[in-house]
Amino acid sequence: MSLISVIPKWSCSDDTVTLEEFEESIESSRSIRRWTENDQREVAVLKLTGSAKLFYQFCDENHEQEESCQLFKEALMQQYRDVHTDHYHFTKLQTARQGKIESPQQLADCCKNLARKVVIKSADPQIQRVHKENAERLLLASFVLVLTGKAGHQVRISHSKSHGEASNLAVSL
Repeated sequence: MSLISVIPKWSCSDDTVTLEEFEESIESSRSIRRWTENDQREVAVLKLTGSAKLFYQFCDENHEQEESCQLFKEALMQQYRDVHTDHYHFTKLQTARQGKIESPQQLADCCKNLARKVVIKSADPQIQRVHKENAERLLLASFVLVLTGKAGHQVRISHSKSHGEASNLAVSL
């Protein structure tokens, strides 16, 4: 199986993969396969879809051979950066609600996506770990609180220790 096949496709409207995750998967693949910067950029372009693909196609600077992969990443980040603050995402996570036809898995994914956006980036690994742990606790609390029906009741009385544990239980119910 080609390493390229495990890199997710990305469009700016895709809620399952953030731009940062998309770039990390390409960077990881680059280091494993020892791709050149140009190879990395070409793989990224192949994986763009929707409006992100259109952005690439209609931006003349993107097609210059001398452009480095870093400049390409910066152009994508500039075009598609999240303009909302971490406080905005924190509030969205705190006020999340399960839709009438939203499955527990869809709710879990939505909450997890919001929790990822809440994590403050830090160069210090210990501080970063604390931020991730806090986001995980917030994610678990929010998910358990808003989950409805029998699944919600069972998850609340199970006292799950992690979001993964709670979402697996909710999906299995």
